Amino acid sequence: MAQFSRRNLLGILIAGTAFPIMAACGSRQAEAKAFPLKLSDAEWKKRLTGEQYRILRQAGTERAHTSPLDKEKRAGTYLCAGCAHPLFSSRTKFESGTGWPSFYAPLKGGLGLSTDYKLGYPRTEVHCANCGGHLGHVFDDGPKPTGKRYCMNGVALQFRPG
Repeated sequence: MAQFSRRNLLGILIAGTAFPIMAACGSRQAEAKAFPLKLSDAEWKKRLTGEQYRILRQAGTERAHTSPLDKEKRAGTYLCAGCAHPLFSSRTKFESGTGWPSFYAPLKGGLGLSTDYKLGYPRTEVHCANCGGHLGHVFDDGPKPTGKRYCMNGVALQFRPG
């Protein structure tokens, strides 16, 4: 059995206490905010597929390279799959090589941001400004002019050509 110093044990206890608290408090701050579209859990389950519900309402992540929207090249608008709120223009889409649809800028009023601690460190979660649905995360490794990479779950989006 391993020997622990008081300092090591204290560090383990603090980390063990802090991580679940950070995860519980930070991972779905979007749900605590008021959004224009409010539906019950039962209504969301009726409206969405199982995978859309897991991503949009439970902050899941789809497997990389599984969404046809990652390879979508037509002009158009990307909408929230939960409520059809406009999120991104195809003009800001770029090939990130990550396996998820990526954009360097959202449409004005399309998104909300919150802090997610699910992996034990802070990340910026992206959600729909209308319904609060989880879309993905934003990172600071995108192209000019913004330097942002909005890495979105394709199942959380729908595409409207035009």
